[in-house]
Amino acid sequence: MLEVALAFLAGLLIGSFLNVCVYRLPRDLSVVRPRSYCPQCEKPVAWYDNIPVASYLILGGRCRHCKAKIPLRYLLVELATGAAFAICVLGLGLTLAALKYAIFSAILIMLLATDFEERILPDEFTLGGAAIGIVFAAVAPIESGIVTFLLSGALGLRMASVAEALVSAWVAGGAIWLVGWLYEKIRHREGMGFGDVKMIAMIGAFLGFQETLLTLILASVLGSVGGVAYVLITKKDMSTYELPFGSFIGLAGLVVALWGHVIRVWYSGGA
Repeated sequence: MLEVALAFLAGLLIGSFLNVCVYRLPRDLSVVRPRSYCPQCEKPVAWYDNIPVASYLILGGRCRHCKAKIPLRYLLVELATGAAFAICVLGLGLTLAALKYAIFSAILIMLLATDFEERILPDEFTLGGAAIGIVFAAVAPIESGIVTFLLSGALGLRMASVAEALVSAWVAGGAIWLVGWLYEKIRHREGMGFGDVKMIAMIGAFLGFQETLLTLILASVLGSVGGVAYVLITKKDMSTYELPFGSFIGLAGLVVALWGHVIRVWYSGGA
């Protein structure tokens, strides 16, 4: 269990970095410089106030200097990333597959947070994530994909998996773009942001076409139920409220990836 604990700690550290990205990337700020600072009083955050989870709890979720409230998102992103990393290592061991799904989970958590807060899905994580997914398709193959099944005999599993990732990214992303384009032509307003299209392409590169389709179906259900519930609870105008669909895509992608590729494998192996 030592490796699981270390994976959790690594996830906490990655989650801390993701929080920097969530705040800075939508504002076109560098994620490297300057060092972490309070957005309210702009004072630098000392290293002992920047320890994942612990510092948030010790400080009571407030800046040491100006007492401004630190968003709960900081704590949630760190814990979610730590948990995802631990689950991946617990289910798959210290393998390339575990690394693949840990990185995929981190990307989805970051995109979920930025879309919920800012309605932005940064290219660094959508397009960059798609490139990472294609690379991982060669070293941790997509074994259950349609293209993989059709071409593995002729190309071998690894090359067929890369083909699966490429085709899935283009087809899934293109299909969502077409739906959004048709909606805009019919309703004369944007129905699907291009960031969502790139996010779906990234998911296709990691999961393959079948599970990307499953992700979209699950995201639609979560978006319909969760979106309506949120609008009713917050009493927002349903006709004008912009649903953060990327957040529901991210949540659905996490469920499909962690349940389908990690937890189920772990459970089957332990049965």
